[in-house]
Amino acid sequence: MEIASKPYLSLFFLFTKMRNVSGLAATEAQKSSDMFMKCRYLDEITNGKGIVFATGTPISNSMTEMYTMQRYLQFNLLQKQNLQNFDSWASTFGETVSAIELSPEGTGYRMKTRFARFYNLPELIAMFKEVADIKTSDMLNLPVPNAHYETVAVEASPEQKEMVNILAKRAESIRDGHVDPTEDNMLKVTNDGRKLALEQRLTDNSLDDYDGSKVNACINNVMRIYHETSTQKSTQLIFCDMSTPKSGVFNVYEDIKEKLLQRGINEKEIAFIHNANSDIQKKELFAKVRDGKVRILIGSTSKMGAGTNVQTKLVASHDLDCPWRPSDLEQRGGRIIRQGNENSDVYIYRYVTKGTFDAYLYQLVENKQKFISQIMTSKSPVRSAEDIDEACMNYAMVKSIASGDPRVMEKMNLDEQVKKLRLARENYFGQKYELEDKVAEYYPQQISRIQFRITGLEEDVQARITPEEFTMTIKNITYSEKEKAGQAILLACQQNKSEDLFYLGHYRGFEMSMVYDSFQHYHKLYLKNKLNHTVELGQDVFGNIKRIDNVIDGLDKKLTVEKQLLEEMKQQFENAKEEILKPFAKEDEYIEATNKLSKLNKELDIGAQNEPDVELSEEEISNEVKTKNISHTR
Repeated sequence: MEIASKPYLSLFFLFTKMRNVSGLAATEAQKSSDMFMKCRYLDEITNGKGIVFATGTPISNSMTEMYTMQRYLQFNLLQKQNLQNFDSWASTFGETVSAIELSPEGTGYRMKTRFARFYNLPELIAMFKEVADIKTSDMLNLPVPNAHYETVAVEASPEQKEMVNILAKRAESIRDGHVDPTEDNMLKVTNDGRKLALEQRLTDNSLDDYDGSKVNACINNVMRIYHETSTQKSTQLIFCDMSTPKSGVFNVYEDIKEKLLQRGINEKEIAFIHNANSDIQKKELFAKVRDGKVRILIGSTSKMGAGTNVQTKLVASHDLDCPWRPSDLEQRGGRIIRQGNENSDVYIYRYVTKGTFDAYLYQLVENKQKFISQIMTSKSPVRSAEDIDEACMNYAMVKSIASGDPRVMEKMNLDEQVKKLRLARENYFGQKYELEDKVAEYYPQQISRIQFRITGLEEDVQARITPEEFTMTIKNITYSEKEKAGQAILLACQQNKSEDLFYLGHYRGFEMSMVYDSFQHYHKLYLKNKLNHTVELGQDVFGNIKRIDNVIDGLDKKLTVEKQLLEEMKQQFENAKEEILKPFAKEDEYIEATNKLSKLNKELDIGAQNEPDVELSEEEISNEVKTKNISHTR
């Protein structure tokens, strides 16, 4: 059974004791529960091999999607590991973190609890990759154009600033319980805030067109690029998920088109994706964009995302608003950063209005991307993750620019710096304690084992006989011809299919024993004087004799390798003893950064709840690191 897309992969009901945690939904959809039952049935009749999910974004929005995917595809494994209940899974791999974030109305800060820190990622990803074949862009290394990202931040108009304050008051009234949810709620506030950030006339069409709006900034960029690339007939995309075309009502789509027409662009060169209502119409429209006949295509992520293959002449993409999911931003970028684009360099513009909901929306995308980027990677993951990778940092940069306060930008840089230093500090102490264990037990034991093997090999080399004439004893019969000795070995193999070791004979000073490997379906021969040396037997009469001789004659080389290994092990032992005496190289930098962050938090009136632990002792770090490393066994 193959599922080619993800409309059915919404959440089904979760039994959990967790409350008021962002990213957790306890609601269910009947089609999802139905899908889950069918997956369980197919697992039973196919022994877990009857389902294939095919999607580019298995985890697109929240942490629970990983658990959901595993319940669909790995329920038996979850049961085996006692992780079938969400709370057990979450306690093994995740931790709820309370942190300060921008409030939805964009005017202040609030404390919010969400899943933002994850442990035992190597084990989690190893489990997931039992059913997931992940191919990322860095693995494929496809010939795609070089993308240049630019954030265009514009000042809010006086009317927008006033409306943001009104939204803040509405949100405060909703939180205090002064408003009936049917009259006003945070969903309405959020929706109004998104409209306001995009274009003030969406909330009140009696307002004037603000020259400094991000829509007008986008049009200026579109016109500049349009004229600069007129010879090549390069094309551009404009993404806008809100205010879709609707006759008789003000909308951003018609506003953009009218302004582009007024500035001299031919109407045939502008198109809305919404006007292509059938596959045939879309095919015709996409062909015109690829040929440069339509040079500006405007649409939403849902209609102009996956499946929109118009990259041939695309030189720029414009994001007028921020979608809810990181995967939507990825889909937008995937339209232009694509094979088959004739431009070696392309440009992606993201427009934000300072002091509005834009900051909050990009912050949401950042939080969602944290976990996703750790899972969907070709690199080896860290054991625990809480900081932001490069993909997230782009969103974080947008968020800080949109907030309008330069101290927020400074705080975010310090947050990033402290998180990286703290992770490096924990890794340092983790490696230090691991080295201490190795110095105490591992290296002495390994050196002792190697020395034992060297002594044994030296004795075996001394005991080795190289007779002038061939002679081999098999089952008390001495053979002077290799052919007959080889036949006797093959006969012994045919007569003995036991997995128990049995005596075979003597050869060149070594006792020979044999055992049958029922799993690999071949016999193993052991040569023993002081040590055991293994020979894999085949079906050739002379070949088996040659294999035995090769192992015996190769003892000198084996001895040389062991002596080299002993020297390397001794050197590692000495290096380890030196390493555990070295302090953390960036301790002063870490303390200085955390102190700066603490001071800045107080200036921003965030409070002490978000301040990092500066004076964390080695013993506390040791306990924390060791707890994280073994928590997956709980």
